[in-house]
Order: sequence, then C-alpha cells, then structure tokens
Amino acid sequence: MIDGILITPLKRIHHPKGDVFHAMKASSEGFSGFGEAYFSVINHGEIKGWKRHNRLGLNIVVPVGEIQFVIFDGREASPTHGIFSKTCIGKDNYSRLTLPPGVWVAFRGLDVWNLLLNIIAEEHDYAESDNAELSEIPYEW
Repeated sequence: MIDGILITPLKRIHHPKGDVFHAMKASSEGFSGFGEAYFSVINHGEIKGWKRHNRLGLNIVVPVGEIQFVIFDGREASPTHGIFSKTCIGKDNYSRLTLPPGVWVAFRGLDVWNLLLNIIAEEHDYAESDNAELSEIPYEW
C-alpha cells in the first residue's frame, strides 16, 4: 500500500424502503475539514485520470456501482515513491478511499453506472491540481 492511503470500511444500513450509506463524520480518520463535496459519474469501461492534488487530500466514496482506482506515488520524498496501488470500491467493497496530497490517481468504471462522491477540505481550486494523459504514467489497464 502506498504511504498515506487509507481504506475505511463504511456502514451500509439496509432498510426496506431504501438503504442508508454512511460516507464521513467529523470524527472519521482522514477528515481534515470541509470545503466541498461533489459527485462524478464514470461510465462502464471508461478511464478518468491521471490527476494529482498538490495541497488537498481526497476522501472518495462509491455509493453506486464499482470503480477501480489506480494510485501512483510520484512524491520524491515518499518511502513508497514509484509504487502503484490498485483497489476497487463500491457495491462489493463499500469503503472510503482517503488519498494524501501529491499522489496521482486514475479510475475506471466497472458497472453500467458508477457514482463517486469526493469530500475535500477546501473548495476546489483548479490551480491546485495537475492532470496528465493516461500515457504519461505507464500502467497496463
């Protein structure tokens, strides 16, 4: 596992009229404040990424579908520099993926419809993150 990544199992409370999905509490490990929460859809088989946040940590939850995340540690001072890590979260592994600033992430939709929730400590600032083409970080999808 890459240094600084957390995978936190979450509660899904079954209810006959519709389930309740926990995402994050102020007391949760990985919570560093609230600035913004947003949803992103990733279609089946599509890959989004690579993206790196330089100042913000990410807290990602997949309440609908299943998404495969590939993380690359490009941080020069990290003990896991140059390492890839892969995980799937969603319906079969309902968890929160917490990523530290400075790691690259790309993700692929595995179901027909996949919904991602990201909770960050500040409002999104496009100048704070970097994007790279999939071919720029070699990974065999």
